[in-house]
Amino acid sequence: MPKKRHKPEEIVAKLRQVDVLVSQGQPMADAIRSIGVTEVSYYR
Repeated sequence: MPKKRHKPEEIVAKLRQVDVLVSQGQPMADAIRSIGVTEVSYYR
């Protein structure tokens, strides 16, 4: 099964979503999991 490649616009939207969730008080790890990626992928 091939890996899914996200478009740059989708990546930026997910990163912004994590920022919003963290600013609302959600822990970083939970915010990252809620967008459907691993912590390693997020920090990469």
